[in-house]
Amino acid sequence: MNVILGVIYHTIGGVASGSFYMPFNKVKKWAWESYWIVGGLFSWLIVPPIAAWLTIPGFGEIIAHSAFRIVMLTFMMGLLWGVGGLSYGLGVRYLGMSLGNSVVLGFCAAFGAIVPSIYYNINPTAGKISFTDMLHSTGGQLVLLGVIISLTGIALSGKAGMMKEKELPEKEQKASIEEFNLVKGLIIAILSGILSSFFNFGIEVGKPMADAAVAADLNPLFQNNVIFVVILWGGLTTNLIWTAILSIKNKSYGDFVNTSTPIAKNIMFSAMAGTTWFLQFFFYGMGASKLGNGASSWILHMSTIILTANMWGIYRKEWKGVSPKTKRTISLGIIVILSSVALVGIGNSLTIK
Repeated sequence: MNVILGVIYHTIGGVASGSFYMPFNKVKKWAWESYWIVGGLFSWLIVPPIAAWLTIPGFGEIIAHSAFRIVMLTFMMGLLWGVGGLSYGLGVRYLGMSLGNSVVLGFCAAFGAIVPSIYYNINPTAGKISFTDMLHSTGGQLVLLGVIISLTGIALSGKAGMMKEKELPEKEQKASIEEFNLVKGLIIAILSGILSSFFNFGIEVGKPMADAAVAADLNPLFQNNVIFVVILWGGLTTNLIWTAILSIKNKSYGDFVNTSTPIAKNIMFSAMAGTTWFLQFFFYGMGASKLGNGASSWILHMSTIILTANMWGIYRKEWKGVSPKTKRTISLGIIVILSSVALVGIGNSLTIK
C-alpha cells in the first residue's frame, strides 16, 4: 500500500510541476522577470510556510534547534537549485514546454540520481550509498547506465529541436513559442537540468529536520515540508537577486504600476503558477515519505513531469507543421528518457534496501 500511495502522490506532484508554467502564458505585457518573481514569491516564500504551519506545527522551532551546519547546507543546496530553477524558466521560454522540459528534466533526473552518492563518497555516512558503492554493485551500475541512456535521449530531443528549427519558418516557430531560440535554450536547459538536481540533494542533507518532525510525533506523511521551507529560502534568494538585476537593467519594475497592463490578472495568473509549482514538492514530500527520499522518488517525479509537459506541448501545438521524421525523433527521445528513468528506478531499488 505504501508503494501505491507513493506512486499516486508523486504522480500528482509531477502533473503539478509539468503544468505550472501554463498560467504564465496568460500573463500579458509584462517582462519575464516581472511575472517570474511574483510567481516565485508565492512558490518560495508565501505558500511553503503556510503548508508547513498546517502540517508540521512548530516547524520554526525545528529549524531553529537544528544543527547550524545542516540548515546552512540545506540552504546552500537551495541556492544552487535556485539557479537551476531560474534557468528552467528561461529554458522553457526559449524551447517551449515539450523540448524544454525534456532536456531540462532529463539532465535533472540523471544528476539528481547520482549527485547524492558523490557527496557520500566525500563525506561517508552510515546507511548511505556512495558513488564507489554504486560502481561495485549491480543496482548502482544500472543507475549509471540509466544516466548514460538519459543523456542519449536528451541528445535525440536536442536533434529534434534542430530539425524543427530548420523545417519551420521563424514566423511559424513563434506562433507556438514566442521567443524560440534553440542554441540559447539548449545551453540554458543543460545548466538548469544539472543544477535543478540539487533540490534532491537538499532533501538528503536536510533529512535530520524531517527526522526531528517525526520524533516530535508529527505526521510522517508531511515530514519533508520543514525541509522545503529552508531549501526554498535558498531558491528565493537566487531568483530575487537575478530578477532585481533584470528589472533594473530592463527598467521593467514599472510593470507593477503600469495601468495599461492587466495588473490584477497578471498577478493572479503568476500566483496560480507559483502555487501550482509548490504543489509539486508538497506531494513529492508525501510520496517520498512512502518511498524514501532516494533516487526512486526523484526519478518517478521527473518521469511524470516529462510526460505531463509533453502533453501540454502537444496541446499547444509546439510540433505542428514539422515532418513525420522530426516527430518520430522527438518521440524517440522522450521514450529513451523515460526508459532511462525506469532503469534508474530499478537500479536504485536493487541498491538501496
